Parts: sequence; structure tokens; C-alpha cells
Amino acid sequence: MFEPLLPLQFLRRAARLFPDKTAVIDGEHRYAYRQLEERVHRLSNALRQRGIGKGDKVAVLSPNSHRMLEAFFAVPQIGAVLAPLNYRLTTPDFEYILDHAETKALLIDWEYAHQIAPLVERLTSLRHYLLLRDDETPSAALPAVDYEDALASVPANYPEAEAPVIDETDLATLNYTSGTTARPKGVMLTHRACTINAIHFMTSLSVRPTDVYLHTLPMFHANGWGGIWAAAGLGGTQVCLRKVEAQPIFELMQGEAVTLACAAPTVLMTLATFDAARDYRLAAGVRIGTGGAAPAAAVLRRMEDLGIEVIHLYGLTETGPFLTSCEAQPAWDGLAVQARYRLKARQGIAQLFADVRVMDEKLCEVPMDGQTIGEIVARGNNVMEGYYKQPEETANVMRGGWFHTGDLAVTHPDGYIEVVDRLKDVIISGGENISSVEVESMLYEHPAVLEAAVVGVPDGRWGEVPKALVVLRPKRHADERELIAFCRDRMAHFKAPKSVEFLDTLPRTATGKVQKFALREAYWQAHESRVQS
Repeated sequence: MFEPLLPLQFLRRAARLFPDKTAVIDGEHRYAYRQLEERVHRLSNALRQRGIGKGDKVAVLSPNSHRMLEAFFAVPQIGAVLAPLNYRLTTPDFEYILDHAETKALLIDWEYAHQIAPLVERLTSLRHYLLLRDDETPSAALPAVDYEDALASVPANYPEAEAPVIDETDLATLNYTSGTTARPKGVMLTHRACTINAIHFMTSLSVRPTDVYLHTLPMFHANGWGGIWAAAGLGGTQVCLRKVEAQPIFELMQGEAVTLACAAPTVLMTLATFDAARDYRLAAGVRIGTGGAAPAAAVLRRMEDLGIEVIHLYGLTETGPFLTSCEAQPAWDGLAVQARYRLKARQGIAQLFADVRVMDEKLCEVPMDGQTIGEIVARGNNVMEGYYKQPEETANVMRGGWFHTGDLAVTHPDGYIEVVDRLKDVIISGGENISSVEVESMLYEHPAVLEAAVVGVPDGRWGEVPKALVVLRPKRHADERELIAFCRDRMAHFKAPKSVEFLDTLPRTATGKVQKFALREAYWQAHESRVQS
């Protein structure tokens, strides 16, 4: 007997087995699983009523909310493809993504209406807008139907006889991520990939039916790492958080008895350094999954002091995202503090359904000696189908039958992988990917810039931040503040360089390529790893 692996099965199970259990908490809104399923069905019906069907793209631009969570079930349920958008991007970014994805419908939070309003006349394929709000006034006028009005106008039951046949290899989500080029790439994830990753989430974070999961991680970020589906699958309660600030997080953790969360290392830092953290009574056995960079030892120590276990995970949007988890071993408990935290900061071992190796350029696995460096490569059902409408980029990253992460690593004798540097010119700052090429291209727009190179440098809060190394044109002048402001005015603020250094020349290879490794080295030489939380 064969049943396709679909993340939709998780909500169906919960609604059948736990109909009256609280599924979602979002401020004053509280919905049991029966109510959540009805709202999901209504959204599916509202989209179908507007002609959205199998294979159509439906984007959502919103902070974490119960409405965004509903879209993760309602859109794939009708065979359409959900495209969660990074709300930190700019209007030109949104224009490119919505056009490239051929988006037909957009679910948009009231706070971000001004980002999309200038695009309405230009985005010809985008025909339907649903405005997500309670009683707030949108920041700009849009030709939108109120989300709640749309749901109220359609039935709460989803007619199975009219449901499309969905195969596990059909696309479920299209996730745009910044990479090594200036343009975002659309990562195509199937229903099977999303289901497998939700199982990885369950196993790595020991998800239980009694868990209360706080969405500190943006839902747009690699589908919230799969936590939306995983928590629902086991009947847990999900708590939505619109804005990441320490005090509201601790208030929710105490008030809702939160036991589980996920967060980038910068959020861990925010929690660890919150002066009033000890004033709150937390539930027993709180776990927080983190990834994007290794958590710092000081942060791990502080979180443990607060009674919070930090679980280090590694992956990319292209891999669902989870590839590895740093499974703590009982023998580590007897080690000195620094040695124990160093082991826990490694990327870890492969997930249950993922084949993850460290290989050399000939795709031969490197020795497990903790010294020989290779690239992390992976294959498995959690890996993307490819980049949407970018066959050359797909072929390059999938060469040899393996997905190439661009992360350089070693494998220790115990089989645990540890990242030591990046092969690709991608800076990961606070969990966000920043293309150094994109920032460089922006700097070249400035009339005083002759040459520019952007590298990631260590930062105590964000892990690493972009730094610009600039050669000015003869008889031209620009200072650090001017160049930073120039970039911030023209791109998402988190992508702009945080500092600028002026050089006479940039180091280059014999073929003229800028030696970014040499530029980075001066800032990282005091660190054992070239990747930092």
C-alpha cells in the first residue's frame, strides 16, 4: 500500500486525534486543531474560488502569524506552490521574485503594503491580493480583499472529490534565497522533501505532543525549518511571535509554558544577554535549535544556566534545510567546560534520511582525521529539485550526483563534521545569507569607487558582518559613512557593509581574480574557524 509523503498529513492527523487541543496562539487569537483545519479549508477554497490551482504560485509576505501558518497547509493542499518571502528585502527584490515565480496570488500583511503598492501595475501575472490584518490600517493602498472576509465567504469543508491528485514529487514550496549571485534563486522543494525535513525536525529536537513551540524563527526562513509541520504532526501547540525582542520572548515563554523554539545565533545572543532573563520562570526541559553558524561557548553556557538546552543544527534552504545535528554524547558531560562546548559547536552527524559527506575535488571522501579539509556534499530526499528556471546554476551545484554546499569542513574521528571556512562568497549574518557579489555591485555604482571586495568579518552579535575593502578612483573622495549610507539607501539594510576600509590595491591571483581568502585572513586569524556565530 502506497501513500505519498505529504506535509498536509500532519494537520489532518492532529485535527482527527486532537480536535479540541489548542493548535495556535497568536496574541488574542487561539484556535483549536478543529478550528485551524476549518480555517485552512476556507483559505484553500478562497484560493480555488479565485482560479488558483495545481502548480500556481502563491506568495506570502508577512511576519510570523496564524494566517501565515495557515498558508503552509492551505496552499499545498490545492496543489499550488507556496513562496514565503523574506520581509527584510526591498521593493526591487520583491518585484524580481514575484515576476520570476510568475506569482498569481499574494497574501500580504498590512505592514508591508507599501513595499508592494508601487509594483501593482507592473506585475501582470499577479492578479489576487489578500490583506492579512485584524483592524490595522495598511501602510499603502492595494487592490486587496481582506483575508478574513475572503475566508468568511467560502465553506469550511474541503471537498475531497474535487481535490487534485498530489504526488510527493510535486512542488510544495518555492523558497528564494540569496546566493553567490546578485539575483535570488528559487529553491524548489517537493512535498517529500518537506515531509522528510519535518521528520528530521522531530527527531533532532525531540518533539513531543506536549510541546509548546514558539516561532522565534521567521516562518519564511526555509519554511520555518519545518517546525510548522512538525509541531502540528505531533499535536503540539504553536505560539506566533511577530517581532523578535527579548522581553516579549521571555514573557511568552513564561506565560505559555514554552518548551521548544528555533533561532539564529544572534537571537540566542539576544536572549543570553537579556539582563532580566532570570526574573522569568521557564518550563522544564526547554530546547532551542540553532543553526546558520556555530553557537559561541559563552552563549551556550549562559543558556544552560537559564535551563535551556541548545541543539546545534546545520543545513541550507536547498536541503530542506536540515543536513546534520550535533547529537550530544553522554561522555561529553565529564569533560572540561571549554572542551564540552567546543564539541557541541560542531555541525555534527548526518540526519536520519540524509547522506552527508566531506569530499575532495574528485568526490572522494576525506579521511576522518579532523584535519583534512574538503567540501560538505549531500544527497537524499530532503534535497531540492533544483533552482527554478535556472538549469545552469542547478547543474553546477548538483554536479557528480551530490549537492555541493560550498562549505569547507573536516570530519573528526568520531564522524562529526565541523565547518572551517566557506568556498562560496556568501556571508551569513544573523542567519541571513548575504551575497558579497551583490554588495560589491552596489558599491561599484558609487562614482568614487574603482574596485571593491566584500568579505565577512567576525562580529560579536551577528556572527559575521559584511566589510567592504575599497579602492577609490584617482582624484575622487568618499568616506566610510558615505559608502555605507549609499548602500543602505539602495538595498536591504542587513546586506549593507557595516564597515569600510580603503586600500591602494586589492590582492589578486595571476589570472586577476581577487583573493578574498587573503582579505578575510587578517580579520579571522585569531579565530580557529573561519565561520563564527
